[in-house]
Parts: sequence; C-alpha cells; structure tokens
Amino acid sequence: MSLILVRHGETAGNFARVVQGPEIPLNETGLQQAERVAARLRDEGAVRVLTSDHPRALMTAEAIARHTGLPLLQHAILRERDMGDFRGRAYSTFTEFHPLAPDVNPPNGETWDAFHLRVREAFAWLVAERARVAAPLIVVTHGLVLRSVFERVLDRAPLVATVGFANTGVSILEAAPPHAHSLLNCVRHLDTNAERGEI
Repeated sequence: MSLILVRHGETAGNFARVVQGPEIPLNETGLQQAERVAARLRDEGAVRVLTSDHPRALMTAEAIARHTGLPLLQHAILRERDMGDFRGRAYSTFTEFHPLAPDVNPPNGETWDAFHLRVREAFAWLVAERARVAAPLIVVTHGLVLRSVFERVLDRAPLVATVGFANTGVSILEAAPPHAHSLLNCVRHLDTNAERGEI
C-alpha cells in the first residue's frame, strides 16, 4: 500500500518567487491545479487525506477531499520550513547567499537540522498511519518537506536534484521499507508544464 505525496498548488508567492510565510493561500492557477489533481486522485483507493495546516496546502487538500469524499486531517508536523526573517523577500534580493543553501539558517526561523528532524518524524508518523489503516493515504505538503523526505529520509538526493517538485506534482512511495517510489513529481493532470518553483 502507498503514500501518495502531493505538493500544494501555486500561490502568488510561488509565481513571484518570494520566500513565503505560512499564511499564503492558493492563487487562481493554484485553485485550478488543486481541482485537477483532485480529479486525478479520485479513484486511487485512498482512505484519508492528511495535510499541512498552511492555507496553500489545506486548500489543495480540501479540493481532494471534496472530489474523493475522504476525511481530512490537518497536522502541523507537515508544515513547510519556517523561514523566519527571510519571509516576504524575493529570491532575487539574496545576492550574497541563497536562502535555501545548506549552510544558511534564517534568523528567527527553523534551522536545517531542526527541519530535517521534524520531517523525519513526520515521515515515521505517515508510515505508522498507513500501517494502521492498511490502505493508501494522500498527503498534501510542501516542496522543502518533499525534498527532505527524498534526500534525507530516503537518501535519494541525486534523483531529486534532477526532478524537483512542481505545484501539485504527485509522487507515490511504498509505505514499507525500502519505500520504493513508483512515481515522482508527475504533473500529467495539468494542461501545461508546471514550473519547479521554490517553497
């Protein structure tokens, strides 16, 4: 049985390439993407939708829940990394360093070490939840969370470096170790190619 991982739909911050805070909702494109991914996942046989409580993820998950009729559970452990004082700044304004560089921790935000530890705990929780229900789960979360799962938890960094995670991209993992993936960042439900974006 599987974990069906979905990145949230597009936001104004994604489009403008701005470091986002937790409050950012989907834009019109993101709402359309959410409807399309929801229609795609309608017949996957999942039994629950688990989501970050950030609006951009929650709005995507609500569309999936409407299309599938599945119950929805929000959990803070699935949130995007807290970017602290970097929030609201355009990526283009960072000239001396990149805000997502591995040696950069945002002032008043979440360090990489704390973030990766939280994602590891989140993945363990998802695996336990999947085992409890013995059926696929749909998980709506964020780009850096997905990157951390594949790079740190599953040790597949070279694979992620060539793919990235598009808005409403779908990835499917087996819940049992070694957590083989049968799909990675698939956006065939979208009419046009989605840009990779940031967080």
